[in-house]
Amino acid sequence: MPLLHYVRLMLVGFLMGAADLVPGVSGGTIAFVCGIYDRFIDGIKAFDLQALRMALRFDWKGLNRKLPLVFFLCLGTGLLLAIFSLSRVLSGLFESHPVELWSFFFGLILGSIVLLAKVTWRWRPVEWIAFGAAAVATFMIVGLPITQTPPSLPFIFMSGAIAICAMILPGISGSYLLVILGKYHQILEAVNHRDLVTLAVFVAGIVTGVLSFVRIVSWLLHTYRRTTLVALTGIMAGALRTVWPWKETISTRLNSKGETVPLMQSNILPADSSQVLTAVLMLLAGAAVVLVLSRLAPPSDRQPG
Repeated sequence: MPLLHYVRLMLVGFLMGAADLVPGVSGGTIAFVCGIYDRFIDGIKAFDLQALRMALRFDWKGLNRKLPLVFFLCLGTGLLLAIFSLSRVLSGLFESHPVELWSFFFGLILGSIVLLAKVTWRWRPVEWIAFGAAAVATFMIVGLPITQTPPSLPFIFMSGAIAICAMILPGISGSYLLVILGKYHQILEAVNHRDLVTLAVFVAGIVTGVLSFVRIVSWLLHTYRRTTLVALTGIMAGALRTVWPWKETISTRLNSKGETVPLMQSNILPADSSQVLTAVLMLLAGAAVVLVLSRLAPPSDRQPG
């Protein structure tokens, strides 16, 4: 494959990592828009006990025949670069320019919905039902109040397993589920402070969750592809609730540093009309990014309906 293909995969991985750092945006959305979602899901599904035995025997040739190792190496490199380079940047932007940042990601998801709906249109009655059910369920899930769970390692493991199930779905944000579970800031601090024990346990939870859940998603895509794609559109539509730019803090809590941070927030209409134009421009910028990413996908990678 040409070098440009590998560079593109690293860029996609970087964007997936950046998206997964934001509560409300899914790296799976980026994978889908960029046309690699099927390869991503099927590649993870291919990892089983046989692949594990090959890895333990250092049978890299056999493992490479079974798994798309280069594909995951490029994605993983880009993803890790994003996580370790952007975690502090995004934290700062959320404090200084929250409306603009949320507007950009709102446009990113909205553009993805339009793109995915265009691929699957025209919808049959069963697909309208799938869209509505997925949208309502997601809307309710992302509206759950933040809970306080113990900072112990077993809960870190459980949070990783739950969050990754969302991260591989376009629309549902694993980061936002971490917020609901009360683990988002703890994981972000572990990344910033290189807390390797916490990160190792979290990654173990991720591996456990993804190897079980991804098989369900892969089966649905191969067996009921069109209906599954429409349901994924509904998931993204329901997830728009989390990235509405204007929010009102209902209650606060003290984080591990003793700082006051929001505990519960509700969406409100903009109080400052001067922000609306900037928000719309950022929304359009987010939608434009989706369009550009979809155009960059080679024909062999584009999602069929």
